[in-house]
Amino acid sequence: MPTRTIPRRALVLTAIALAALPTAALTSPTQAAASVASAPLVTSSSAAPVGFVNLHSRPLPTDHAAHRFTVTYRNNSSADRTIAPQILIESPAKGPFLDPSDIRLERLGTDGRWHVVPLASQTGTLFTSLIPAKLVLHSHHTLTQHYRITVIKAAHGTIEPRIALYA
Repeated sequence: MPTRTIPRRALVLTAIALAALPTAALTSPTQAAASVASAPLVTSSSAAPVGFVNLHSRPLPTDHAAHRFTVTYRNNSSADRTIAPQILIESPAKGPFLDPSDIRLERLGTDGRWHVVPLASQTGTLFTSLIPAKLVLHSHHTLTQHYRITVIKAAHGTIEPRIALYA
């Protein structure tokens, strides 16, 4: 019997999208009615992204030095857009898989200091959370964020920045 593999990235994206769904969408209609009545109203801030824009990827540095990179995205539409920058760090397809403790990711804040960005892990992919990164990017404006990554434990992988787009 032939086996079928699901690409790790597709599995991670599905897990992230399902985590963003309200609990009522994943329960039976009777349970959903009870939980919706007692739950606060779901706002657009908890809605799942409607799409992603993949930006330029690069190999994960193999040394233990701090390396800077910049994430840039321009809203070319005529309307303001809610977006969230996200950094994915993909492990090699055949492992070894990265652990959040293997990598230190920092973002340059508006105060001019570097702030640690927590990483979560799912099926060998490290990723930053979307919710705290959400912002409104005005029409024809550009988002530029500066990051610094340090490989603490020798590892191989790929840095894949992207932008989550919301309705």
